[in-house]
Amino acid sequence: MCDFMARYAVWLFGSGSTCIRLEKNLQRIAAAAGVEVEITVLPRHIHLTVREPADGDTVTTIASIRPLPVSYDLITRLSRLSWDIADGSLPCDRADTELDNIISSARSDIPGLPLLVGAANASFCRLFGGDAVAMGVVFVATVAGFILKQMLAERHTDPRIIVIACSFVSAVLAAADGLFGLGATPAVAIGSSVLYLVPGIPFINSFSDMIDGHYICAFGRMMQAVVITCCLSAGLCSGMFLMNIGMF
Repeated sequence: MCDFMARYAVWLFGSGSTCIRLEKNLQRIAAAAGVEVEITVLPRHIHLTVREPADGDTVTTIASIRPLPVSYDLITRLSRLSWDIADGSLPCDRADTELDNIISSARSDIPGLPLLVGAANASFCRLFGGDAVAMGVVFVATVAGFILKQMLAERHTDPRIIVIACSFVSAVLAAADGLFGLGATPAVAIGSSVLYLVPGIPFINSFSDMIDGHYICAFGRMMQAVVITCCLSAGLCSGMFLMNIGMF
């Protein structure tokens, strides 16, 4: 049971879950299995101790957290798995098999996702006062940058390099609005072209973990978000410098 809970915790936390959700789900599974569990969550590792109340046997394991893309779908399915175990609809001896099925069927590439991200970023551009031309430029810049992001991720490129490269490409493409005089809001186009790279979930999770008292994880996630933001800024400024666009 300890090995299953360790694998479960690694996939749930790595997919973007907060510490409080991780603890509640594991406690729910442990209660259904008739064991007690102690959890220590660190930025890169999860420490689990499972104890059998009947005989007092204790098993301890330390699992490394997988660097996974944020997936609400995977978090939802893993949370549902914990409820199925707690409700008795899924026997504990079949939980490991069900976990394998969830992991193997995790969606990494959703058809049309770059177009949806591009449309969302174009909507942000309009929200910030961009005109129709700026929205079109942002849409193209976002789709190109997001496709590049997917390609680099498939090659297991360092996430920081991915953010720098994608923000650079999007900024260069969005600069066409101002360089060629296509629209009246070129600054809005450039600024909103990289919004899809903003690490909103790490920022939100860091505050959630801090409120719940997981200060080490909160600090780790905050630093991760800050590093990503710095990489985003580096790529954006490099693209603007290349295209000779003043930043002030």
